[in-house]
Amino acid sequence: MTTVRPLIGVSTYLEAGARWGVWELEAALLPAGYPRLVQRAGGLAAMLPPDAPEHAAATVARLDGLVIAGGPDVEPVRYGATPDPRTGPPARARDAWELALIKAALTAGLPLLGICRGMQLLNVALGGTLVQHVDGHAQTIGVFGHHPVKPVPGTVYGDLVPEETSVPAYHHQAVDRLGAGLLASAHAADGTVEAVELPGPQWVVGVQWHPEMGEDLRVTQALVRAAAGA
Repeated sequence: MTTVRPLIGVSTYLEAGARWGVWELEAALLPAGYPRLVQRAGGLAAMLPPDAPEHAAATVARLDGLVIAGGPDVEPVRYGATPDPRTGPPARARDAWELALIKAALTAGLPLLGICRGMQLLNVALGGTLVQHVDGHAQTIGVFGHHPVKPVPGTVYGDLVPEETSVPAYHHQAVDRLGAGLLASAHAADGTVEAVELPGPQWVVGVQWHPEMGEDLRVTQALVRAAAGA
């Protein structure tokens, strides 16, 4: 018998002026590490480019699990803040679409993994706020660094990865005030929240680093297992 792989939707960029071959056009794109991460963990990856927010619930209904991928800074108005000069330009269509996906997934009980920006959006969707600039987590432009992350014992993440682990990271913003119900489940040495989760029967985890750039599949395999069960 053929095992049916859970269908995991992954949110994407929508970029003007993307180039490939002889073409320079607007493109929905996603670094290949994301679908490969889902595939290596046992899932079937489906790209979810920005769409009208009212289509989020119908989209989520077709999925077994959801990944909100990394990307640009969340627009500060989403969490009631004034933009810091170091905050990047807004990606309003993507903010609206991914926040709608997160809220639809939470309502439907769909397993959810937020990666980097995705973790920050999960926090914002639940009423949390962000620090608009932290030093030391993106030291060279366009190059992923590594730093250790320490799990919180007794959490979902801490049970999956009980030891301190070096993770690939590239971000300059971070979780500040936690959203309603969220629990911090890992920290960097400087105290930055590196993982969050939503306790309860639904599998909801966010990580601030980029597992698609590493070899550790434990978190993504847990998402796929939860998706298979759902």
